[in-house]
Amino acid sequence: MQIYLDSVGCRLNWSEIEVLARQLTAAGHTIAAKPEEAEIIIVNTCAVTAQAERKTRHTLRSLHRDKPSAQLAVLGCYATLRPDTCRDFSGVSWVIPNAEKEGTADLITEHPSSSQDRDACSSIETLRTRAFVKVQDGCDNHCTYCIVRSLRGPSRSRPLPDIITELQRLTAEANCREAVLTGASLGAYGRDRGLSKGLRSLVEAILAETDLARLRLSSLEPWDLNEAFFELWDDPRVCRQIHLPLQAGCDTTLRRMGRPITTDAFARLVAAAREAIPGVAITTDVLVGFPGEDEEAFRESYAFVEQMRFAKLHVFPYSSRPGTSACKLPNQVSHRVREERAAEMRSLGAEQRRIFQTRFLNCELPVLWEKQWQDGRWTGWTDNYIRVVARAAGDQEAASLCNQITPARLTALENGHMKGEAIL
Repeated sequence: MQIYLDSVGCRLNWSEIEVLARQLTAAGHTIAAKPEEAEIIIVNTCAVTAQAERKTRHTLRSLHRDKPSAQLAVLGCYATLRPDTCRDFSGVSWVIPNAEKEGTADLITEHPSSSQDRDACSSIETLRTRAFVKVQDGCDNHCTYCIVRSLRGPSRSRPLPDIITELQRLTAEANCREAVLTGASLGAYGRDRGLSKGLRSLVEAILAETDLARLRLSSLEPWDLNEAFFELWDDPRVCRQIHLPLQAGCDTTLRRMGRPITTDAFARLVAAAREAIPGVAITTDVLVGFPGEDEEAFRESYAFVEQMRFAKLHVFPYSSRPGTSACKLPNQVSHRVREERAAEMRSLGAEQRRIFQTRFLNCELPVLWEKQWQDGRWTGWTDNYIRVVARAAGDQEAASLCNQITPARLTALENGHMKGEAIL
């Protein structure tokens, strides 16, 4: 069958879709490039915020309009949180919650739906340049605003040998150059399996037992790390980007959020990372308008974010989630104020990103080239999370850079990315 795959939300969702793509391909199916070509459309959904729910609903309606005759399979967090709502969408034949997600390929291809007569990101390919590899799922943290623990269950780690085997196959068979390790609570990897060094044990094994050119880590809670963890970056294959969710730069707000970290401890961790890893990009998440965040608390949070000099901010206005304790807290912040604070924080984030990128003007950095634009320029990413758009130098201009890692000279900052010249 022709099957189109789409995903809404986090990198973990994308990693699950990539695994599903490989499973379906191995079973003899074809991954469709467009929804119009598909007999079945599968969407991995998100429900972490109200905005994510709206995007999920929009995606489902849009895909059904693109191919009304295709059967829709809705899986993931939105399917877990609101299964009845999912069943009401036109064209939906399967609603698959997180607990049953790993059996999606078998469920869809071996048990056709009885409702075949019922009236984002783009298509997923098993990427040669970069793969998202899910190593852990679930969460044991108790953040008062977050529903992930309810939707994905307790922390569970994949066996280390299975991950190594998958990465060896990706590098040998798919020529994958970069892998991104993902998880609902990545820093908790290995605890449930008794690994004394947890995630560090996994990273060390990957570096020792695979030929992977680049290894990137997705989001890591700051309390899961210590200064010794940064020794992993002595190996240049580990990408110089660390995503440390802050959520709030005010200790009072952090306590109400149930996050076991203080701003002082966070600042010390960031300072240690920068000392150990020159040129590292520290990126973060910030949540504004949390219940009880008055103007003084927001200003304190803003000042701390300003002090941290992040390379990129992901800013979210607080979204009340059913089943979380935060939705019952007093002093809820109005929607208007939440949106105003989010806009102000995003403006700060844009300026911090510009400052970080500007540091590397006229420098040469290694870039993994991913695709060529219609005007002949190539686009890719440095290991420290700067998007570069460049032409190949001199006689190499017509050469294919796809899936190559080469130096690039960064010459100008334009529209949020670096212009440059690839050096072969």
